[in-house]
Amino acid sequence: METKINTGSPYPLGATYDGEGVNFALFSENAEAVELYLYDSSNQQEIEKFKITEKTHQVWHIYVSGIKPGQLYGYRVHGPYDPAQGHRFNPHKLLIDPYAKAISGVVQWNDALFAYNIGEDDLSLDTTDSAPFVPKSVVIDGHFDWGDDLPPRIPMHQSVIYETHVKGFTATHPEIPEEIRGTYAALAHPVTINYLKELGITAIELLPIHHFITDRHLQDKGLTNYWGYNSVGFFAPDVRYSASGTHGEQVVEFKEMVKALHSAGIEVILDVVYNHTGEGNEMGPTLSFRGIDNASYYRLAEDPRYYMDFTGTGNTLNTRQPNVLRLIMDSLRYWVQEMHVDGFRFDLASALARELHDVDKLSSFFDVIHQDPVISQVKLIAEPWDIGEGGYQVGEFPAGWAEWNGKYRDCIRDYWIGADSMIAEFANRLTGSSDLYRGDNRTPSASINFITAHDGFTLHDLVSYNEKHNEANGEDNKDGESHNRSWNCGAEGPTDDSTVNNLREKQKRNMLVTLFLSQGVPMLVAGDEQGRTQQGNNNAYCQDNEISWLNWANVDVSLLDFTKKLIHFRREHPVFCRRKWFQGLPIRGTGVEDIVWFLPDASEMDDHHWQEDYARSLAVFLNGAGIRSVDTDGKKIVDANFYLIFNAYWEDVTYTLPGENYGAGWFKILDTNNDTIESFGNYSAGDSILVPSRSILLFQSQ
Repeated sequence: METKINTGSPYPLGATYDGEGVNFALFSENAEAVELYLYDSSNQQEIEKFKITEKTHQVWHIYVSGIKPGQLYGYRVHGPYDPAQGHRFNPHKLLIDPYAKAISGVVQWNDALFAYNIGEDDLSLDTTDSAPFVPKSVVIDGHFDWGDDLPPRIPMHQSVIYETHVKGFTATHPEIPEEIRGTYAALAHPVTINYLKELGITAIELLPIHHFITDRHLQDKGLTNYWGYNSVGFFAPDVRYSASGTHGEQVVEFKEMVKALHSAGIEVILDVVYNHTGEGNEMGPTLSFRGIDNASYYRLAEDPRYYMDFTGTGNTLNTRQPNVLRLIMDSLRYWVQEMHVDGFRFDLASALARELHDVDKLSSFFDVIHQDPVISQVKLIAEPWDIGEGGYQVGEFPAGWAEWNGKYRDCIRDYWIGADSMIAEFANRLTGSSDLYRGDNRTPSASINFITAHDGFTLHDLVSYNEKHNEANGEDNKDGESHNRSWNCGAEGPTDDSTVNNLREKQKRNMLVTLFLSQGVPMLVAGDEQGRTQQGNNNAYCQDNEISWLNWANVDVSLLDFTKKLIHFRREHPVFCRRKWFQGLPIRGTGVEDIVWFLPDASEMDDHHWQEDYARSLAVFLNGAGIRSVDTDGKKIVDANFYLIFNAYWEDVTYTLPGENYGAGWFKILDTNNDTIESFGNYSAGDSILVPSRSILLFQSQ
């Protein structure tokens, strides 16, 4: 390879191939010198190095002709090693480019990865070369034939989100070629896409695919960072999920996955972790940001030797620094414009919105998101909390954002285990959580409704365990949430008791029906529709094995079929996925309100009924003429009327169907005492209906 160099350009950051060579640009405000190192395809042999002499506006840059896509590279950055002042430069440590579009492999844990001498404090300086143990950044050619690919742009209120893990979803799938299972290619396989379409979801939300590291302490215990919340490459799809290769092929494979899903009308949402990096606290490794400019990239404490930690991981990215905020925005735009993803779920989003200490709705993070013509137009979902003081911000994010509604999760769980004083909050959650989202020009679709997520019990385990069982994690069952709002229905874990098992199946259906008939955006966790269990492990972040993977050899076919029908029923009836809030006002032409709440005797609920501790059942009338929406052809959308009865009580309750002005005749569509969803039975206004304990009945007007 013959190379020539010139000054290059400070923009764009990262390694940019132009057909003749590569421009390299790296931000570091406090560095004193920067060197670029090139490596052969083996990932080990250094073949050339260049001292970068040009610096423009805190960006170091150089152009090297003769370099082609697939070239491996890394940086060494010189400056003071003075942790007491917040500086941790150490040129003996090879560094990953923060803007690397691909990364060649995984970290090989070795003491050389640490800037200080292991066994001493972090003020000491280690001079061992880390290059043999650090994955290299990869130059890529970003060209890809997208053909006629277009984003599905499914309206938020019509969305059904499916949270899944790239590897865990297909790792054991017998109909997918073994050599691609657990990869981007497997998600693009027709078998996968047909399953997702039959299920009825509109978007997959992928657990982190940004290149991440597995913590050393996990590896030492024979475990791994399965969930991936430990990013070191915000532009690079993780190579471990690639069936194609390590020298940039993973980028093409990811794009092919997105293109295939889009062709099926399915959106791709990424779970992104911009609140921290995988470098940990002051005792962590030096892999990238810490060695490039620790004082700029991280939020440092009053004593700059230490880190402010709002994330529980040891560090927090410094979004108050313009170039760090630029890194996040450049990454987001890259994934939308170059990788064609459709939205993002922001892990611990409150940490991104902190100014000095407090979470601030007027922070620079929100400002740049809202004014950006690209990012402001995709789906933005916040995990609206972090571990810092004042970090729980459910309902507090600004217009344009949806949120994981943790209050919905807690309420629905509490209601179905029969907790006291739940019906008022239950009604609020069922109708879109207006108490949280009605202000600030937000709509019901600001609420991402979920009962389970990757973090916590699966749906099956939620009705099968009272206590967590995390012994496999090697932390003496001390990790994970201890207050799960779960109920084992009478036996802890697997049992042959048919009464317990039948109740568990009904409780699963109760929660699924509640989820998919609630206003807002439902999120289903992969495998819940199949009865997937983690054997009571509610913190399977380190379990890259059968505990976390979907078990395609043991699918609850009845539950799967019920869930498919339920999702499609929701999508067919706009009254369950309204764009706007219920008004509680009479609808012209019907004479009745768009929503009415009833007691068992068919009388309407008064204010004082919502405060009765003993009440565990209620009914609601939904007026199909009250949607107040139009379709793309400008025609008014109308729907049938529906009558929903919820009974979380441990005894049967008799309900009377309301008067003829609400509907003269009814079909029963759904009864969670069985697993069918179809029209059966004719009922009239005033008929008495026995509603069995812990069940839901749904009626549709004739």
